[in-house]
Amino acid sequence: MVDAATVARGVLLLMRFVMFGLSLGLTVISFQAYRKRPSQRLQYAFLGFAFLSMGVAMSSVITQLGAGADELVRIFFQMTGALPLIIGFSMLYLSLYR
Repeated sequence: MVDAATVARGVLLLMRFVMFGLSLGLTVISFQAYRKRPSQRLQYAFLGFAFLSMGVAMSSVITQLGAGADELVRIFFQMTGALPLIIGFSMLYLSLYR
């Protein structure tokens, strides 16, 4: 018999895959738009979505790696995972206001 924690971990893993797939889809769509009509705005949008995809992937991996680590190591991993998200959102901001 499967316990509730195992089912919850499986659902969480599935949700992470869906989130990563959606972020990659946005990256591909923005890259295609940039290739079709090159502009600085679309380039910033593409780079923003690319960094967001990287941040989503890194945060998923970091959560798994940092599970048994020391608290300071977990905090460092989480800071490292937040960096691509900060860059990605900054690039999206630039794509809207440049």
